[in-house]
Amino acid sequence: MKAILVHGFGGPEVLKLEEVADAKAGKGQVVVRAKAVGVNPVDTYVRKGIYGPKEFPYVPGNDAAGIVESVGEGVTKFKAGDRVYVAGAVAGAYAELVLCEEKNVHPLPGNVTFAQGATVGVPYATAYRALHVRGGMKPGEVVLVHGASGSVGSAGVQMARAFGAKVIGTAGSAEGMKLVKEQGAYEAFNHHEADYTQKIMEYTNGVGVDLIIEALANVNLDKDLKMLAKRGRVVVVGNRGRIEIDPRETMSRDADIRGMALQHAGDAELAGIHMALGAGLENGTLRPIVGMQMPLAEAGRAHEEVLKSHHGKIVLVP
Repeated sequence: MKAILVHGFGGPEVLKLEEVADAKAGKGQVVVRAKAVGVNPVDTYVRKGIYGPKEFPYVPGNDAAGIVESVGEGVTKFKAGDRVYVAGAVAGAYAELVLCEEKNVHPLPGNVTFAQGATVGVPYATAYRALHVRGGMKPGEVVLVHGASGSVGSAGVQMARAFGAKVIGTAGSAEGMKLVKEQGAYEAFNHHEADYTQKIMEYTNGVGVDLIIEALANVNLDKDLKMLAKRGRVVVVGNRGRIEIDPRETMSRDADIRGMALQHAGDAELAGIHMALGAGLENGTLRPIVGMQMPLAEAGRAHEEVLKSHHGKIVLVP
């Protein structure tokens, strides 16, 4: 089979398409023939060595969707031919065949394309955990999702609206703001405008926002604290540097800053998250957005694009 291999940390050029041995299912494992593979920003951090060390060579990625090729001994939930999405791979997902533990494979409803299925794993599970587990979102609360035209952001908007929150979002263009509202946001704001935080405060009649999902904390966190309502929460799901804040802004509101990383979710929590995601996909509440599709061989270009501002998810096609 063909797969992307990384033989050492570095830039996008270290991603090489090579021929490797076909994946084989062991006990409790499933092999999925990938029809689409999801690209996440975290994949670039691993490639650079930020989340290292890593044994070389390795195959990047954890998200994919396709058809079950084979199952190992003891697997009872799946059989060859089943449509599935993958949220975790034993040896990486940037490949024609993806080896997974059974617990990381989930049914893909017939109304969801493979490209859409490849966007579910990290983005939708991240949004769910940020809103429900760390954020403690309640119906009727005002929820602000930053970067709401991206893959995690659009997932968060869809979920918050379905749960009964008054969700608003930010984006960086008129097109992005239009997309945010199409996903269910009551209002969208351009985060490139100097007075966008003032506009959000005006929108809330000066009360502020109950919950903020923050995808770029090193740029926004200080502004976020000033927009919080009393007992408001900021859940940080993304950050690319340092920032200075005034802790008094938290004191004056009894406010919380909460970190969130999907890797801290245990098996039972993840199983519950994906049961909820599966139901949302099946009934159409959750509608993954595919922003770009490109061949598996262009994984390097995908790593460059994923760090830019995009609408929806970047997907590789083996």
